[in-house]
Amino acid sequence: MTKFTDLTITQALAGYKNKDFTAVEVTQAHIDAMGAAKGLNCFITETPDHALAQAAQSDKRYAANEARALDGIPIAMKDLFCTKGIQTTAASQILKGFIPEYESTVSQKLLDSGTVTLGKANLDEFAMGSANTTSHFGNVISPWKANNSDADLVPGGSSGGSAAAVAARIAMGATGTDTGGSIRQPAAFCGITGIKPTYGRCSRWGTVAFASSLDQAGAFGRSVEDCAHLLKAMSGFDEKDSTSANVDVPDFAANLTGDLTGKKIGIPKEYRVDGMPDEIEKIWQQGIEFVKDAGAEIIDVSLPHTKYALPVYYVIAPAECSSNLARYDGVRYGLRVEGKDLDDTYSNTRAEGFGDEVKRRIMIGTYALSSGYYDAYYIKAQKVRRLISNDFDNAFEQCDALLTPTAPSAAFAIGENEEDPITMYLNDVFTVPASLAGLPGMSVPAGLNTNGLPLGLQIIGNKWDEAGVLNVGQAIEKAANFTAIPSLTTKLAA
Repeated sequence: MTKFTDLTITQALAGYKNKDFTAVEVTQAHIDAMGAAKGLNCFITETPDHALAQAAQSDKRYAANEARALDGIPIAMKDLFCTKGIQTTAASQILKGFIPEYESTVSQKLLDSGTVTLGKANLDEFAMGSANTTSHFGNVISPWKANNSDADLVPGGSSGGSAAAVAARIAMGATGTDTGGSIRQPAAFCGITGIKPTYGRCSRWGTVAFASSLDQAGAFGRSVEDCAHLLKAMSGFDEKDSTSANVDVPDFAANLTGDLTGKKIGIPKEYRVDGMPDEIEKIWQQGIEFVKDAGAEIIDVSLPHTKYALPVYYVIAPAECSSNLARYDGVRYGLRVEGKDLDDTYSNTRAEGFGDEVKRRIMIGTYALSSGYYDAYYIKAQKVRRLISNDFDNAFEQCDALLTPTAPSAAFAIGENEEDPITMYLNDVFTVPASLAGLPGMSVPAGLNTNGLPLGLQIIGNKWDEAGVLNVGQAIEKAANFTAIPSLTTKLAA
């Protein structure tokens, strides 16, 4: 029988229904894996006793034929979602020890569907980063190693703990959030699937905010179908969130066929950037052949304002971050560092509580919003954002989905790009445009580079067409037949 930690969500659900094994057995296997892989630092807070209690309840429901949609599925919860009675830190010193009295809508929906929460996954502080190296609780280490190298690699960010946990067979699935690529890029780096839905598909209520007009919850799995199951459970209208959309949630998994007959897949010419590595160009071309073989017609499209996406993002996102993070003042919750007066207390608390990258983005954002610069930077960026969104609208008049690389490289070594923030920001060059337009996007593993590291392909769809995105992902998944396992995972299993 397949080892419990190698089961996909789909396989586990079938096994539970057939009474091949119990949720407690499967959960215990994942808790054991979590203990064996502590060196990866995937979790900030582990909740094994909590998980086993939830699994026991799942087994009772299976015995009574009252099983819920995802009963007994062990997942990692990104430590950006507030969880009642369980520490929620956003990977920041300023929130260390904060225990919410409420549950985020996304985590509540997953609990209601029967999932088992193994713990709170590590991330870049306040989701600001592309490598999961800005966490106050230490770097997350990818379970992958390059051929002939022992260097520790980044898992991608900000949802690196979630992605690494799924790739390392510690969790069957995981939640993430994606502001500019924080689900898709780590999914590509870790060789798993990850989907960011349309902005408004999943409620943001109870999720620690970074950039409110961009943040969107999504899911990681080791298959497209697993992501489809998780996304359905997470989605839906929430009256507590003013940005939540009241649209129907289809059964994403039931609609998967991998057949693209009659579909048109657009290839945006602007994504062929100068200096793009040959291995990225090669895997992209391979993806084009995959979707053609599945019945799709390939057409060239243009997104002329793509070149402005990164500058626009790094005005809008820091501006919104500077506003959102103003609430952390040492008065109401979290860290408090006393000063001689209230202003001094604010200053001391923020100086000690925020990390360097968070401070950098707060300063950039505050500058962009300051008197005399608001029109020149923030308002102008919002106008260009509309042009970027219009480009996608025009493209989707010609095609059903877009196919691009997910990231401009495979995973790199920890510390490799940290001296140059601009180089680090360029990791999101292919993912940011869809975020600015609020579109669904997904990364699917498509192969390995010459160093044995995974490379991902990104599918971008029209608003509310997650089903279409997932189906293109299914076609790529079938054709790529990606079965590679991270080297550290195989060592742990030995």
